[in-house]
Parts: sequence; structure tokens; C-alpha cells
Amino acid sequence: MDEAELCFPQLLNTSCKKHTRPHSESMLIYILLSFISLLTVVLNLLVIISISHFRQLHTPTNSIILSLAVSDVLVGLFVIPFQTLLMEPCWFLGDLMCSLWFFLAFITVPSSEVNMVLISVDRYVAICDPLHYSTRITQKRVQICVLLCWIYCVFYSFVLLYDNLNQPGRYNSCYGQCVINISGAVHIVLAFIIPVSTIIILYVRVFVVAVSQARARSVTVTVKKSELKAARTLGVVVAVFLMCYCPFYCVSLSRSDITMASSTNTFINLLVLLNSCMNPVIYAFFYPWFRKSVKLIVTLQILQPQSSQANVL
Repeated sequence: MDEAELCFPQLLNTSCKKHTRPHSESMLIYILLSFISLLTVVLNLLVIISISHFRQLHTPTNSIILSLAVSDVLVGLFVIPFQTLLMEPCWFLGDLMCSLWFFLAFITVPSSEVNMVLISVDRYVAICDPLHYSTRITQKRVQICVLLCWIYCVFYSFVLLYDNLNQPGRYNSCYGQCVINISGAVHIVLAFIIPVSTIIILYVRVFVVAVSQARARSVTVTVKKSELKAARTLGVVVAVFLMCYCPFYCVSLSRSDITMASSTNTFINLLVLLNSCMNPVIYAFFYPWFRKSVKLIVTLQILQPQSSQANVL
């Protein structure tokens, strides 16, 4: 075999062979992923700064949105750039870095899903039980739930990747590969079936109640228009999330085990990563407070004294 075709020519018998892709296709994918990565980081940082800085935005719902933005920023900073490296002909960062990257990816990406569950619960209580919303959904309780969300994701990633972390590179067939092996059944049940089923059930209930209240305007207890608007906006977020994640898990359902490597289908991975960029875009279209706060951030007015007290609602 020609040494130019090997990832590590000095390891003639154990080196992986380079897989090739048309140059034009590679450049298109790299440019697209780089653009998505940059846009994901910038837009979600704007969400994080907005909610953290302006006191009017310190609400339980926005605390969950803040947690979602943090997970999306981490996806933009670490997951997407390394996904680009996985598409290279060879992996040169070593087995340990390969396992650690997947460990981080299985924390940040599923955290988006769990945060979507929290958003669905928040909207369910706001629409279906508005009288008790302020007592049931408090800032402290939401913060505890968000913390538990991240603890769950770390634990989930550790359990799922225990063998890969304990012995990095154990599933590689040659040097220059970045391959992990996980239980497809566990992954699909914990990361897709349970959270997505919960989201769909809660939002169906929210939709039914919202429609019934819109028709029966004479009822004693009605949901605030602001709550209904928030439910619609976050419903769009959930719908986009499902459209981005479902293709990946539908492909996963066709196998009992999932082997994740550089040959993983580019399109379905791109959809999953694109979701982290879409959330702040949706906020920009539907939330006036986000547009106002971004204007104050971009014009550096947040550096002025008492800017945290500014009216952005």
C-alpha cells in the first residue's frame, strides 16, 4: 500500500487508511460547520448576557432558557469544531482526546433535550394551572431542576461511555481512528424516547387547554396573553428541536448498537448541531425583549451604570 494513503506511514501494518472525499464537498462542509459554530456561539452568548444582566429577565422561564443557551454555547465552542476534525481523513489527537470529546458531547447535546423537558413542564403549569404557577414554579425550584438536569447529563454520559473512558481506543481497529461504541437501546430510551414522549404529551395538553380557553372566553380563570405567547414561542422551539433530532434517532432505531465514528452520516449530525443555532434565531423573531436587549448590548449601553435596571419588556 502507498504510504501516502496511510494516516501514520511509520506504522505500516497498524495504521488506518485515509478515506477520501471530493475537495469541493469537504470545503462546503467545513465552511458550513465553521459558520454554524461561530453563529451558535455569538447568538447564544447574546441570550446569556441578556438574561444574566437585565433584572427584568430574571424569571423562572428565562432561567431554563439561560441553561439551554449555555448548553448550546458549549456545542458551538467544542462539539461542532471537533465534529469538523472527525470528518478529516485521520484522527491525530489521540485516543484519550477522542473519548473526552464524546464525553463532553454526550453532556451538552442531551442537556438541550432535558432543558426542553423543563420548558415543557413550565409551560404546562403556566397554561393548565395558572393560579398555582407562581407558587409551584419558583426561581429557586427552577434553579434546582436546572442543576439536576446537568448532573443527570454528566451521569448519563459517564455511564454510557464508561468502557470508552476506562480504556480509550479499545474499539479502534487501527491507528488514526476515533471510534466509540455505546448501547443503542440505552441511548435511545434515555436520550430520546423518554424526553421526547414527555415533551409531546405535555405540549399536546397545553395546546388543548389553550384552544379551549380561546373558544370559551367567558370562563372565570383565563390564561394571560403573555403566557400564551410564551407557550407559542417555546412551542416553536420544541417543534424545531424535534425536526432536528428525530432524523438522527430514527436512523439509530434501525440498529441495536450504534458505532459513532468519522463515517457517521454528515447530514443528520448537521441537523442536530444546527438546532443549537436555531433557538436564539427563534427568540429574535418572537421575543421583543431579546431584540431590545441585543440592541443595548451591541451599542455597549450595558456598560453604563444602572443598565441592569433598563426596561427591556
